[in-house]
Amino acid sequence: MSDFKKYQCLECEHIYDEAKGDPDSGIAAGTRWADIPDSWDCPICGAPKSFFKLSAIAPCIALPPASMQSME
Repeated sequence: MSDFKKYQCLECEHIYDEAKGDPDSGIAAGTRWADIPDSWDCPICGAPKSFFKLSAIAPCIALPPASMQSME
């Protein structure tokens, strides 16, 4: 299973990305949300893990520059 998810802190909007982990806190890349200890806190604001929610951030889609888009 390679569909990594992202979770957003409700306090400061920091994003925890399962694909990247949180190496500064000892959480390796690829660590699933469920595998992070409940004692883990947001590395930005210190909010508890319970303050995070599954993020609905959609993947970015690269568009050509406006000068290359059709002006019909």
